[in-house]
Amino acid sequence: MCVFGAQWGDEGKGKIIDSLAHDADVIVRYQGGSNAGHTVIVGEDKYVLHLIPSGILHKDKVNVIGSGVAIDPLTLLEEIAGLRERGVSVSHENLRIAANAHVIFTHHKRIDGLAERWRGSGRIGTTGRGIGPCYADKAARTGLRICDLLDPDRCRERLMAALAEKNALIENVHGEEPLSLDKELDCYGAVGDSLRPFVGDTGAEVRDAYAAGKHILFEGAQGLMLDLDHGTYPFVTSSSTGVGGVSSGAGFSPRHIERVIGIGKAYCTRVGEGPFPTELTDETGARIQKAGHEFGATTGRPRRAGWFDAVAVRYAFDLCGADGWVVTKLDILSGFETLRVGVAYEIDGETFERYPAHLPSLDGVQVTYEEFPGWQQDIAEVRSWEDLPENARNFVESLEKLVSCPVDLVSVGPDREAMLTRPR
Repeated sequence: MCVFGAQWGDEGKGKIIDSLAHDADVIVRYQGGSNAGHTVIVGEDKYVLHLIPSGILHKDKVNVIGSGVAIDPLTLLEEIAGLRERGVSVSHENLRIAANAHVIFTHHKRIDGLAERWRGSGRIGTTGRGIGPCYADKAARTGLRICDLLDPDRCRERLMAALAEKNALIENVHGEEPLSLDKELDCYGAVGDSLRPFVGDTGAEVRDAYAAGKHILFEGAQGLMLDLDHGTYPFVTSSSTGVGGVSSGAGFSPRHIERVIGIGKAYCTRVGEGPFPTELTDETGARIQKAGHEFGATTGRPRRAGWFDAVAVRYAFDLCGADGWVVTKLDILSGFETLRVGVAYEIDGETFERYPAHLPSLDGVQVTYEEFPGWQQDIAEVRSWEDLPENARNFVESLEKLVSCPVDLVSVGPDREAMLTRPR
């Protein structure tokens, strides 16, 4: 099974993956980096996971960080230490790291921040975590992988070559102090030794688990509308966020993915720059943002809020072949007299009911909305579909029809238990 976000990220994937992990044997993160922030609430405890799959909170599960993930080893070790301090077991038996995953170094983070500052008004809105520069080096074949960290001689040779290029950019273009090769080697060499027990051929391990009849759950980061190829380019992340990222990012055949589940909020949010057709910049948007606690789990930045965009979500489900989906944060819309859903775009006098992926931008987009009656009851404690207010059920059923994909589950709160099954 594969779970992916169908909007611009922050759809609540962490909670849903945590829930689905109960019935899985292996949970695999296949793309992204520490720019992701998957939040899971267990009772009174809140966990924010950046690199480690959400299944780590379940005993007897194997969690895999696949080859498609850009790994900041310093952040990863901090995350491991933080979980252990809170009593969560993390060992080489329940956490595996792909030897061929690429490494984020100090120079990636430095260049990420400097380049964003240099772009000025053309900035993308990056988190500054070095994700883009790391993936750029991967494509340019100049990057270092986790396995390189474990070989001191190879690491020195490749890092020396990388810093010769990166320091020239840092020093001559941006006017900053260059990085020291010896300091970087001391830091990352020690990190490599700490990670060594976790590292292996995870692609083979996942394939072997599948062959043995194990249940594999693939976990995406970010959302489909931030996909490098299919999102709102250039305001996207640097990897394949949809189901297409599983094959290369986990070393697993797409033929064996038996079910695809999308995640979508009952409204939309977006962090950073880029087009957001249904964005609300008025009191309604502020109300949704406040009620939904819409602040980035990784950066703390406020998320832009708007109505549900059926055009974008239908596109995401169609592209990824979603078999079903989960509506999250339905409880946040309680108290609104009227709810709106974007059902079509108008750009330069032309109407689009299908997402216009062929256009260079969404500049000047006007959204056509359908309106639905809201409900006043607080639904955060509701635990069955039948107990939802009639208007809430009707709204979910309308979303289902508008995106042409059946709803499997509805989330009405942050806790594990705040989940309803949509009856068939």
